[in-house]
Amino acid sequence: MRIATTIMLTDETIRPDRLARELEQRGFAGLYLPEHTHVPVSRDTPAPMGEPLPRAYGRTLEPLIALGQAAAVTEHLALGTGITLVAQHDPIDLAKQVATLDFLSGGRFTLGVGYGWNVEEAADHGVEWATRRALVRDRLGLMRALWAPSPTAYEGEFGSVRASYAYPKPAGGAPRVLLGGAAGPKFFAQVAEYADGWLPIGGRGLAEALPKLRRAWTEAGRAGEPEVVPYSVVPSAGKLARFRDLGLTEVVLSVPSGEEDEVLRTLDDYAQYL
Repeated sequence: MRIATTIMLTDETIRPDRLARELEQRGFAGLYLPEHTHVPVSRDTPAPMGEPLPRAYGRTLEPLIALGQAAAVTEHLALGTGITLVAQHDPIDLAKQVATLDFLSGGRFTLGVGYGWNVEEAADHGVEWATRRALVRDRLGLMRALWAPSPTAYEGEFGSVRASYAYPKPAGGAPRVLLGGAAGPKFFAQVAEYADGWLPIGGRGLAEALPKLRRAWTEAGRAGEPEVVPYSVVPSAGKLARFRDLGLTEVVLSVPSGEEDEVLRTLDDYAQYL
């Protein structure tokens, strides 16, 4: 099983280049970074992780730029977002940024996609909360048109793009896309329709959920099986063994946000699971 990591990198934590070197030297498989462009001070939306909202949420580094720095100092470390708030981006700009990062890193990038939880943050980006899931689907469709090997037009509900020259292309044709969200029939249908797999937070309840996801995958006519990558997992030997027994091949461990010494101590502790 590949053991990757995720952490909230901020202006107060270990730097991405330093962390990436340490991860690769220790044998960790990857680094995934979250995204919040900003956190409005006046907020009615309850934080799903509980209140008060941790300080790091309002100080996160822009993940694609931070991952670019990580890519520049490593050769094999996988890179990913966990997650990108696609609804809050211009899809043409985001497609270019993702393609460039994947091209320069040699195909090491995974695009983790989420719908978001912060209504006020999304509203500042002009996102209508009720239609954000449809917006994400539409924007991914537009991005894939720009990643296509030949000029491809896209006309969607929320946006369009002319057939265009759009280079560089992602190294592997298109990056792996994992969709984050809570288990359920509607969500699993969305994964089966336009993602390569699921990024479940914590990984609880997977034994019950996986057969339902695989059934949705088959009903959508998809070949093979969806990739399932438990995300932001607080590890234990028993938990990782259960994931392995479920046939999973990758897990992303949660590293607490902190200064360099604190983060490196955590990596030394997590090395027991490699």
